[in-house]
Amino acid sequence: MKKIVVAGTRGIPNILGGVETHCEELFPLIAAQGYDVTIIRRANYAKDNLPEYKGVKLINKQTLQKKSFEAIIHTLRAVWAAKFRLHADILHIHAIGPALVTPFARLLGLKVVFTHHGHDYEREKWGKLAKKMLKLGERLGCCFANEVIVISEVINHNIKQLYKCNNAHLIYNGVPTPNFINDISYLNDLGVESKKYIFAMGRFVPEKNFHQLINSFSSLNRHDYKLVLAGDADHEDGYSRQLKRQAMENGIILTGFIKGEKLYSMLSHARLFVLPSSHEGLPISLLEAMSYDLPVLVSDIPANLEVGLSPDFYFPVGNEEKLTEKLGDLLDTAPVKRKYPLENYHWDYIAKQTIKIYENI
Repeated sequence: MKKIVVAGTRGIPNILGGVETHCEELFPLIAAQGYDVTIIRRANYAKDNLPEYKGVKLINKQTLQKKSFEAIIHTLRAVWAAKFRLHADILHIHAIGPALVTPFARLLGLKVVFTHHGHDYEREKWGKLAKKMLKLGERLGCCFANEVIVISEVINHNIKQLYKCNNAHLIYNGVPTPNFINDISYLNDLGVESKKYIFAMGRFVPEKNFHQLINSFSSLNRHDYKLVLAGDADHEDGYSRQLKRQAMENGIILTGFIKGEKLYSMLSHARLFVLPSSHEGLPISLLEAMSYDLPVLVSDIPANLEVGLSPDFYFPVGNEEKLTEKLGDLLDTAPVKRKYPLENYHWDYIAKQTIKIYENI
């Protein structure tokens, strides 16, 4: 039985983040195929003492609770554990920051798979030095891993141009089967009505542009609808505190971080899903909204364009005026439900593709 050790994620289950959602969906399916899978979690994010989750073993390790250092220090500790404690056959590293340790893992004799989830150095929260280190992590992951996985064609194209990395495997993010919830008790708790709210979710960081969404919604003066934001910040900072103040001042409903039936309820009954980001890898939140047949409105960044929506569902990134205009139009004209082609985004298919890469190693 092959031993797979997973590093670079904060952990699973029920931990905020796209990489975390990816791992929570993917690795139980791989474990179900007979692989010995261990995810090494960051102890400060783990709110439970679970030894395993759906067949995936869980190990907690401490790290510095500073956003610039926590990932790299934790991944170094994970590499050491993978080699000398767990005797891994394959180390699977997620994201370009943790990929900084790829050469170290190879020097220890580990086989490494690196999944590139997005160009994190484009995120506004990072300073110049952090962005340089993230770019270096991207280069080291692409050049030193035994196998490279990318989650979008945009990333695939970019690393070919930057690093002549011509052997990356394109495996999209996935979306679980939707769980439609008819019960509206959670909506009642929030004070919203079915099909009478706009829904957005994600981390409270500048590149999500939720501040622009609040501005645009407020300027509509559509008192027949409400705006609901689900999510929070990993590390409370000036931006997240200001965003929460802005939301409260404008009557926006904040749910905090939600998963499970609460999230399914919000997706089942929303009138419109909005993702105004300036940066994404391949947004799982958008795929989830599409799986619930929701009309969507998203920024025209490359990752969102790759999903292939109708032009009516895009607006120019950062353009609040166009965002306001499109919001109003779609609230009045968009069908209540819309079907999307999601064949490439099934987790069972993604698990099979990932296992094939493990077998290649």
